[in-house]
Amino acid sequence: MNIHEYQAKAVLKEFGVPVSRGVPVMDASQAEAAAKELGGPLWVVKSQIHAGGRGKGKFKEAAAGEKGGVRLAKSVEEVKTFVQQMLGNTLVTVQTGPAGKQVNRLYIEDGSDIEKEFYLSALVDRETSRVAFVVSTEGGMDIETVAHDTPEKILTFSVDPATGIMPHHGRTVARALGLTGDLAKQAAKLLGQLYTAFVAKDMAMLEINPLIITKQGQLKCLDAKVSFDSNALYRQPDIVALRDETEEDAKEIEASKHDLAYIALDGTIGCMVNGAGLAMATLDIIKLYGESPANFLDVGGGASEEKVTAAFKIITADPNVKGILVNIFGGIMKCDVIARGVLAAVKAVGLQVPLVVRLEGTNVEEGKQIIRTSGLNVIPADDLDDAAQKIVAAVRGAA
Repeated sequence: MNIHEYQAKAVLKEFGVPVSRGVPVMDASQAEAAAKELGGPLWVVKSQIHAGGRGKGKFKEAAAGEKGGVRLAKSVEEVKTFVQQMLGNTLVTVQTGPAGKQVNRLYIEDGSDIEKEFYLSALVDRETSRVAFVVSTEGGMDIETVAHDTPEKILTFSVDPATGIMPHHGRTVARALGLTGDLAKQAAKLLGQLYTAFVAKDMAMLEINPLIITKQGQLKCLDAKVSFDSNALYRQPDIVALRDETEEDAKEIEASKHDLAYIALDGTIGCMVNGAGLAMATLDIIKLYGESPANFLDVGGGASEEKVTAAFKIITADPNVKGILVNIFGGIMKCDVIARGVLAAVKAVGLQVPLVVRLEGTNVEEGKQIIRTSGLNVIPADDLDDAAQKIVAAVRGAA
């Protein structure tokens, strides 16, 4: 689960992390009051969308101006103008794709006198089962570009959960960023605050880009991007309350209500599979035969008929889907349950595109019999390779 920058900074501030003062704005009428509350003389007006590259992004609408999704204002009137131009318009960045995202929220923040910019992030390192930090002197840039062009400028280290942050971690960060004296002490303190917040709030990723030194000699988190472990949200009700569903795919929201693992993709073949590994293999083989999957959907090992029906409805709700592949290997999941769920869904929403079903495992013969006697135009498949070839052929034939 992702949250907006202003929300992330509010969470970090609870742990003492130094951030700029700011006011979120949801309506243009709030702009003047927000600017006057902060006082100036510099304000930063920031688009709040779940995507990076906002500063270099461009709005689709000419009325939004040409200055990108993050703008520096030097007067209250300029703040009001930027808010009116940006709010409600569509911002396109390298991470949104050409469709862009509509800006429904803005964050007006105090301007900062920047001396230097750094990069600092924390994430879960699956290899070590620890929280790992990534540090670089190249702040304000895409870390992927830095990793590709100048990997020697990136330092990574992990933290032992048995000890947490230790003094040597702070010294490591200070040394990597070239900080001494009071700034080194600030870096060590900040590292501890970020680690505490990361663990306490079940974060999956925390990115500060840039982390700055102000001309007054203070470290400050100028931007903050945070995502949370969805499996731990049951114990973070305050974080769940921050969820902005307008930033999420409606189909993914519906899937989460039925405990389905669903990710919308940009292809034409809808997939319903049980097991993440089998789902990935299904996506790969569709690509192998020249088409693209429209989604990743794992119904899990113990899905009910109702859950399968919901999954099928979510797939068919995507207008880009030109064909559907159901690929089930029954273990805990029974093939006859899948078959009945598919039939129930087809009867509820209709079948307007080709449907290929491959069943194997527990109660496979019962499942196949249900499909065969359904009277529906369902294409049976013997194995995954056969299923992929048949759905690709069916989609191309329909086109």
